[in-house]
Amino acid sequence: MQAFLHQLLAGLATGGIYASVALALVMIYQSTHLVNFAQGEMAMFSTYLGWAMLQAGLPYWAMFGLTVGLSFVMGALVERIVIRPMRHAPVLSVVVVFIALLMIFHSLAGWLFGYTIKQFPSPFPERAWYGTALMSAHEVGAIAITLAVMALIFGFFRFTALGLAMRAAAQNPVSSRLVGIDVGWMLMLGWGLAGAVGAVAGMLVAPVVFLDPGMMGGVLLYAFAGALVGGIDSPAGAVLGGFIVGVLENLIGSYVVGTELKLTVALVLIVGVLIVRPSGLFGRTIVVKV
Repeated sequence: MQAFLHQLLAGLATGGIYASVALALVMIYQSTHLVNFAQGEMAMFSTYLGWAMLQAGLPYWAMFGLTVGLSFVMGALVERIVIRPMRHAPVLSVVVVFIALLMIFHSLAGWLFGYTIKQFPSPFPERAWYGTALMSAHEVGAIAITLAVMALIFGFFRFTALGLAMRAAAQNPVSSRLVGIDVGWMLMLGWGLAGAVGAVAGMLVAPVVFLDPGMMGGVLLYAFAGALVGGIDSPAGAVLGGFIVGVLENLIGSYVVGTELKLTVALVLIVGVLIVRPSGLFGRTIVVKV
């Protein structure tokens, strides 16, 4: 029973990381109706920037804040320089651009920082008082940071004028322009927020999987599964879906298929959701009358 509880709680910890990346995916999807396949590599590159700051002697939490800020700027610049000129291009062309961004960030990280595996420290001491036999201090801290980030984002979009304007621009850009909202700026800010959230996920997962250019490949797949399970157009659903995928991955991987086939769980979830309920648990089914 204790082993089962440990796997369950560990699944919640990893699910929180998947939820962060899933939320970033949904934020991009709401504005472009496309999946940013480079989201994981952007988060990985941000984590490498944080690692470089640590090597330069910067304290952890100063590095954390600076990395989040730089990732915001990076995400906004990607939208402004790369994505916005493609807004009238065919869907397939934009998908190719996303894949190209994935390869660019992957190669750039390897070129600048090398392909050898590096250790990324956790800000939570191993023997902290909040660590238990069932959950390590890092797992508890990762869940706490994830929930805090999500609460901040929810409050921003729900209770601030800028957040409401960004939601309006993503959901109905034509009407937003009519009431004076600068849709271009709103979309750029959305990309910046997605980059910042992805950076948080990258810095939380790096102490567990170690830091290398390919560390976010599996995480992105699980996050995509979580976004689909919860609803690719529902931020709250994507967060819940990320936690669900984290728990299922741990339990099924430990007790059913084994650790070698854990990634298959995400693929089965993606296919199953697309077949049974494409809109996800909390997504909206949009019916267009012609």
